[in-house]
Amino acid sequence: MVDIKNPKGFLGSPNLRNMVDIKNFVLGVAIFILTLSVGIYGISTFYGKGPQYNDFCPNIVTEQECMNASGNWINNTYIPTNGEKPMPAGGGYCEYSYIKCQEKYNDAEEVHARKIFFLALPLGIIVLAVGALVFGLVSVGGGLMFGGVGLILYGVGSVWSYADDLVKFIISLTGLIVVIALAYYANYKWKFFDAKSGKKK
Repeated sequence: MVDIKNPKGFLGSPNLRNMVDIKNFVLGVAIFILTLSVGIYGISTFYGKGPQYNDFCPNIVTEQECMNASGNWINNTYIPTNGEKPMPAGGGYCEYSYIKCQEKYNDAEEVHARKIFFLALPLGIIVLAVGALVFGLVSVGGGLMFGGVGLILYGVGSVWSYADDLVKFIISLTGLIVVIALAYYANYKWKFFDAKSGKKK
């Protein structure tokens, strides 16, 4: 039992420390989720939604839509059991080449992915740096750092399928160097402030 009348004993108890750790963890997770959400939807608001497939390739259902798209409409048929010639079965489908419109759609997706990458990557690094260097509170700093990492992954993931191996290597190496440099600087800053506060005591 913890003696509540003894504040020092109560504040220093393992149960209270565990409770504070749990609260900091929950707050950190909440900040991480909200940071990631704000970043992703902010980027989406700034650049707009990605290209829509139907804006490039027509969704052909009727014969008239097929003719308007310069396609070739093929009526459905069935073969009677008595071996006669195929008979109309109602409805049909459109022979239409989706190759060109698919290429245009893929090009538009790649351009949009690159825009996301060039905004999300530096934004993620900035958020990561702010969380590591500015906020001393564990829950806030940790949550922002995780949010920054999430934004970096979001940016890299958006363009990863369009990049060749050399670009992937450069991206990975640059990110690694930046994070290592940030970690060294942050630890140096924390040790400096800890030493300074120790002298005051």
